[in-house]
Amino acid sequence: MSEQKKSIVIVGATSAMAEHCARLWAASQPAALTLLGRNLEKTEAVAADLRVRSPGSQVKALQANFSDPQQIRASVDAIAAAGVPDIVLIAHGSLPDQAACQDDLALAADALQVNGISPALFAEAFAGHMQRAGRGTLTILGSVAGERGRKSNYVYGAAKGLLTRYAEGLQHRLAGSGVNVVLVKPGPTATPMTAHLPQRGMASVESVAAQIVAATAKGQPVLYTPGKWALIMLVIANLPRAIFNRMDI
Repeated sequence: MSEQKKSIVIVGATSAMAEHCARLWAASQPAALTLLGRNLEKTEAVAADLRVRSPGSQVKALQANFSDPQQIRASVDAIAAAGVPDIVLIAHGSLPDQAACQDDLALAADALQVNGISPALFAEAFAGHMQRAGRGTLTILGSVAGERGRKSNYVYGAAKGLLTRYAEGLQHRLAGSGVNVVLVKPGPTATPMTAHLPQRGMASVESVAAQIVAATAKGQPVLYTPGKWALIMLVIANLPRAIFNRMDI
């Protein structure tokens, strides 16, 4: 009898971090991968690459509206109906231009939606299924930007701060349930999303993905990646306001 493949769902599968995580999971052993994206053509391209890399894996690409709560619920329920996943990675997001968000409230609303509200709604929908099954790991990609509001990116940071508080509450709710919730807080990482920014000092997406996969396997509650960001953000979060307000960050 063949061993049952681990079931892994990746929401926002076309993001660079998500794609590299998928490659690592598929390389370690054949898996049943469900990739969920907003653009089916791009999501299918990621799926096709994974099928070549891991012929023993089952890879399915799906499309969903990430902004509609009813469609989020319907998409998650349809996936769970085929079996509650072992792992769910919620990885979608975008890096908005702060100045543009200040001038255009529609852009600000979209940034808050895609980086905070939408990931939380996907997590909430999957959490119910996983709690009833009493198993699984739910990994949510936040950001160190959510540690303290800064003038350079406070709309994005506010969305990621929402995810931090949401994940903390979900961890409290699911404590002892058999379901692990992993909150990942990456620092600046070299991905297409940050290609317009200075790249010096940025972590490689490959190293960040490897740490995400490892933290997911352990059910680690919080992961700063690279690890130095835990100390950096501890300092920034606790700077007195009089000092902080003189900083150009």
